[in-house]
This record gives sequence, C-alpha cells and structure tokens, in this order.
Amino acid sequence: MDTPAPIDVLVSNHRAFLGFLERRLGDHALAEDVLQEAFRKVIGRPDRLPPDANEDTLVKWFYRSLRNAAIDQFRRKGAAARAAEAFARELDDTASAGADVHEEICACITRLASTLKAEYAEALQKIDVEGTPVKTFATERQLSASNAGVRVFRAREALKKRLMESCGTCAEHGCRDCHCGR
Repeated sequence: MDTPAPIDVLVSNHRAFLGFLERRLGDHALAEDVLQEAFRKVIGRPDRLPPDANEDTLVKWFYRSLRNAAIDQFRRKGAAARAAEAFARELDDTASAGADVHEEICACITRLASTLKAEYAEALQKIDVEGTPVKTFATERQLSASNAGVRVFRAREALKKRLMESCGTCAEHGCRDCHCGR
C-alpha cells in the first residue's frame, strides 16, 4: 500500500487545520492567512518536513507549527498594540507641548507687535489674530480694499523686521526654540 505524499496529507486536513486556527485566533480571515502562510512554508521548504514521518506524525507536527504560528500572531498583535499606544502617548505629549510653544510664540509676537505703529498693530490684530477679512477691515476703517491690503503687507513686513531684530536666527527657523528676552 502506497503512503500519500506529505503535502497531500496536509491538504486533506485543510478544514481541520483551519478550524484549529479559527478557534485560537477568533478570526476566520486571519486563520486562513496564517494557514496559507504555513502551507507556503511547507511547499517552499519540503526539506523541513519531519524525516520518515507517517500520516499521524506529520499531522501532529503541522498542528505544532500552526500553534506556534498562532502564538507568533498574538505576539505581533501585542507588539503592534504597544507600538500604537506609545505613538498615541507621543502624540498627546506633542499636542500639549505644541500648545505651550504656541503660547510662547504668541506672547513674543504680541509683545513685538505692540511696538509697531498703531495702525499696523491694529491691522495685524484684526486681520491676522481675529480673522477679520481684509475687505471688512477696509470698510470699517473707510479704506479701499487695496489700501487695507497694502497696510497689512507693510505691517507684516515691519513685524518680521522686529522679529529679526529681537530674536535673530530664532525667527528664521520659525521661533521653535525661542530664547529672546521677554
């Protein structure tokens, strides 16, 4: 009596192997993926099959391989979950640090803006800080829209000049490492 080829033995137990993985992993699609990968490894490296194995020994060996694959899957999931949690904590830390940096930059810019001509400081406050549209600002001040636009442009340039005078290279790099005097 001929014994079936090892691959034939494993393929004939496909449903049992899939059920085994599904019970352990709790996900049919994931179980199929893990089983497919296990079959791929056996087909790709038949020299790793147990030597002189009968059907029973071969099936037991493959179940151990599947159990190890399921354990590896849980480890990967755990590592991915830990990495996601660490990333979330890092984002929270960055967000809170971002608020501190933003407040520091705003305080510095507000202080410097107060040293500009009154009309420039007012234009920056209304348009850039409060978000008033240039046309609305122009109408409220009885200016043409182009005149208001020029005023805002000049105000920004004057503020930029003050930032460079006060903060030096810090301003060139976006004031992220502000060390200027308050």
